[in-house]
Amino acid sequence: MKKLNLIMFSMLMFAITSCNETSNEKKAENAGNPFFTEYTTPFQVPPFDKVDTSHYFPAFIEGMKLHQAEIEAIATNSDEPTFENTILAFDKSGKFLTRVSKVFFNLNESTTNDKMQELALKLSPLMSKHGDDISMNPKLFARIQKVYDKRNESGLDAQQIRAVEKYYEDFVRQGANLSAEKQDQLRKINEQLSTLSINFGQNLLEETNKNFLLIIDNQKDLDGLPESVITAAAETAKATGNEGKWVFTLSKPSWIPFLQYDKNRELREKIYRGYFTRGNNDNNNDNKKILAEMVKLRAERSKLLGFENYASYVISENMAKTTANVDAFLDKLMKAALPVAKSELAEMQKIADGEGANFKLQSWDWWYYAEKLRKAKYNLDESELRPYFSLDNVRDGMFAVANKLYGITFTKLTNLPVYQKEVETFEVKEADGSHLGILYFDYFPRDSKSGGAWCTDFQSSGWENGKKVDPIVSIVCNFTPPTADAPSLLNWDETLTLFHEFGHGLHGLFTTGKYNRTAGVVPTDYVELPSQVMENWAGEPEVLRMYAKHYKTGEAIPEALITKIKNSGMFNQGFETVEYVAASILDLDYHKLRSVDNLDVLAFEKASMDSIGLINEIIPRYRSTYFAHIFDGGYGAGYYVYIWAAVLDADAFDYFKKSGDLFNPAIAADFRKYCLSECGEDEGMAQYVKFRKQEPSQEPLLERRGLK
Repeated sequence: MKKLNLIMFSMLMFAITSCNETSNEKKAENAGNPFFTEYTTPFQVPPFDKVDTSHYFPAFIEGMKLHQAEIEAIATNSDEPTFENTILAFDKSGKFLTRVSKVFFNLNESTTNDKMQELALKLSPLMSKHGDDISMNPKLFARIQKVYDKRNESGLDAQQIRAVEKYYEDFVRQGANLSAEKQDQLRKINEQLSTLSINFGQNLLEETNKNFLLIIDNQKDLDGLPESVITAAAETAKATGNEGKWVFTLSKPSWIPFLQYDKNRELREKIYRGYFTRGNNDNNNDNKKILAEMVKLRAERSKLLGFENYASYVISENMAKTTANVDAFLDKLMKAALPVAKSELAEMQKIADGEGANFKLQSWDWWYYAEKLRKAKYNLDESELRPYFSLDNVRDGMFAVANKLYGITFTKLTNLPVYQKEVETFEVKEADGSHLGILYFDYFPRDSKSGGAWCTDFQSSGWENGKKVDPIVSIVCNFTPPTADAPSLLNWDETLTLFHEFGHGLHGLFTTGKYNRTAGVVPTDYVELPSQVMENWAGEPEVLRMYAKHYKTGEAIPEALITKIKNSGMFNQGFETVEYVAASILDLDYHKLRSVDNLDVLAFEKASMDSIGLINEIIPRYRSTYFAHIFDGGYGAGYYVYIWAAVLDADAFDYFKKSGDLFNPAIAADFRKYCLSECGEDEGMAQYVKFRKQEPSQEPLLERRGLK
């Protein structure tokens, strides 16, 4: 996933004026604060080794103050509004605040602590007000509107006009046209939502990383687990003060293999319940009231802004345009996938019955019997694959794919400061050897890290004073960690995830454009195209032969295993599509509500899932109380975007395959130009059509998932 902007830096700043210190006192106080000086590190990366939690708040205060001064200068400029003195000046404002924000919010996700979490809650209302003071500044908006009204007769080029139009639309969508009374209501809603979102995420972090451990002290309860999983559990036990036992957690590398292989059904149920009841335990970390209030406030906010509901507000600026289009799209997929999932269930029940199981399969049985079904149908055990997918080999394999597609190279660096010792850094260069950007990788789970995987940046690609600003991109994951006797060995899902996040990284590295508002900025339902298209190369036989090598012997993956991977490509696609589409529909159902009063979250979720005929053996990929994408990640009313973009990525890869060359240089050049570099210069579909020479077809996606 690409972490959508936690804050829209150009729209969220306010003036902080309560400062009694003298200028000299302030300078002395901030002398050791790295945010107050230009970075002197190689490639001007953040000096993580010098950043202390105490540095953030004064830097935020100063950043907001400086930004507000810039905004005031633009808004009170007595000259006639022009692109340069209004739009461009606004576009380039807030540099100091952006710098500190990118470090703080990224690290608050990847390596937080109690002080950072407290600070996030403290900053939330300040920054919400700051953003509202800008977006509802009448003098600033009046100047932007004047430039907007004359945009087609001012000699502006196409990209200048697009920047003008996007900023004008932003201000309208943020309430610039509302009455003073309604703006006051909107401010209160925005402040509440910003705090609630942080509360939701912090509760989920506690529920995932601190409030559940499955502790096993009887070795018989490990029956069925691969040795590598047992070893990892023993090391987790040692790290958690349970030496001599085995501990499983709610991080994916721990609970998923337990569900896949452990023969103890009661324990499988216990860990799965621990996972799907997160945020729903009626404790201090319960998220039901928080998300209910968020749904209510989002509905009220959308109504204030003239939209039927929050879903309409969000989707109106996406490729889909209307909720009806998304509903029809998801309905078609669910009708195609649910019969396939039911067929998969019947096959698994048959296996269970054949083994003498005297029970009807439940949701916590799916992974276990799916693994048995995979073995029966394709003679493939996922544990056979892991030795060929060491993290280093997978990483180097995707680098090789990028090199063959785009000519870029990756050089590991050891002289850059990092925020955790295991973080890796690489310099990325163009084919001609020129510097393109810096890439950070943070691979493994820890208690201070949010779950999942995402891509963000510490510095976006752009232009300043006529010079290109090179991107500093970060990829954060929660992969299977190394053990004392083996490196990190990825399962197939983790392999695809690394390729996926790397696709987001390429989007960030390749982005071009003169204006922050449009450079690389795409509709939410386009965001996952760059990432998902990269997944396609991971499993191609030609590519597997490049990177899938045994971590001990260095031998290439056997052709027999490649064949099994290819033959099993459509395996379990009914389940995977249904659980995903179910979550997408749940998201939209919440956000199609026009008004909300005393929302019973559990009852609403059940009614939503019952309405689509979701079978009891499958729960939505994310249940409400841990649905971080929509309540703490910027994907509210937009979780559908992954499968919407999957239509694009399947169609794009089909274009490569039908050309007869997976690395077709002409197609790769067009994809980089139109879909990655210049993607913000026009509407999403327009950019895709420039690349593909036609609109995408749904057929490649349906064929890939075996849903035709």
